[in-house]
Amino acid sequence: MKLEIGNIEIKEVVLGEEEKIDNGTLYLDPKKIKELVLADDRLADCQIEIAKPGDSVRITPVKDVIEPRCKVESTAGIFPGVINKVDVVGNGRTHVLKGCGIMTVGKIVGFQEGIVDMQGPGSELTPFSQLIEICLVLKPQKGLDPHLYEEAARFAGLKTADYIGKLGEKVKPDTIETFETLPLLQQIQQYPDLPKVGYVYMLQTQGLLHDTYVYGTDAKHIVPTILYPTEVMDGAIISGNCVSACDKNTTYHHLNNPVISDLYKKHGKEINFLGVVITNETVYLKDKHRSSDFVAKLCEYLGLDGVIISQEGFGNPDTDLIMNCKKVEEKGIKTVIVTDEYAGRDGASQSLADADKLATAVVTGGNANETIQLPKMDRLIGQFDYIDVIAGGFDGSLKDDGTIEVEIQAITGATNELGFNKMSAKGI
Repeated sequence: MKLEIGNIEIKEVVLGEEEKIDNGTLYLDPKKIKELVLADDRLADCQIEIAKPGDSVRITPVKDVIEPRCKVESTAGIFPGVINKVDVVGNGRTHVLKGCGIMTVGKIVGFQEGIVDMQGPGSELTPFSQLIEICLVLKPQKGLDPHLYEEAARFAGLKTADYIGKLGEKVKPDTIETFETLPLLQQIQQYPDLPKVGYVYMLQTQGLLHDTYVYGTDAKHIVPTILYPTEVMDGAIISGNCVSACDKNTTYHHLNNPVISDLYKKHGKEINFLGVVITNETVYLKDKHRSSDFVAKLCEYLGLDGVIISQEGFGNPDTDLIMNCKKVEEKGIKTVIVTDEYAGRDGASQSLADADKLATAVVTGGNANETIQLPKMDRLIGQFDYIDVIAGGFDGSLKDDGTIEVEIQAITGATNELGFNKMSAKGI
């Protein structure tokens, strides 16, 4: 498949009565967006607020972030199987509104949404402080079950991203990038002397609001399969989970997966990037065995020499990660695993819940238990009344003066296991 990504740089967002993109400024009519969102009668209200990089703004609780995109001159649509029909994506032309994001805000389950600060020390730990955030502050109908609220919030963000993305359909992109992966035998023959490398993409699928969707299908019901990398860039995978904010993969992460991006940069130079194996992170042991067996089998079938394996979440999924690593290594294929750590606030505890001697190459996104002091912000988008019970918070996290002390677990994207973060090693 061959995909052209046309990047349209958004430098400013203005709310008013116009809807257009002009010279890097995105003009939006909040009344039309609100009407679109509230067509879902599960939602009682939607307020649209804008947060810009450097603003003294705290956004919480954050559920998802989505980048506006649209297909160009195509019968297919972005986010297939969810808000558009089930067409295979990953080829043709897609226009992307770079520099902005649609952020869904609202308390779904009360303890596993996140915090995004647009300035200060917290902003240095999340990539979303660098975007102009178009925040949908959502309020559910009274008594709505959490799983229905999550679905309504998910659809609200995706519909809005699709709606806004289409404003860029006729706009000339600032830059165009091209990504191509050929059918397997052709791809192998193109660079026969380069090591064949694949990517095992673990998706959070533990259920109870810990879900990821592939072409609209809940991924906990799939067996591992193969995708063209460009399908991921076109919205084939979306987030539907409320796991700890630091290492959840938002839909924005899936659309801009840095593992895929970096493998493409080395493709044809240092490696032959053959494709993506997607797999789930299930709850029951028999399902973990089945999925990890399929992962190893597919990697062997592709004839891979090396594999990068990325995780989402922690604890129970650590077992899936190690099983995938071990079984792929036993096929004679070298692996690198990408994870994060929950090693206690002093860093002295065991980082992962599982381990194996074959897991010899590990990249970490950081220790999620590390604490941080977040200063008071001038403006709040969302609500504060759950900070003490958020994953990473504790009794007394929210101070009387508006400052917050939390583990970085509470900051959206802080220890992301795709490497989409700013954590790094420190010399002592």
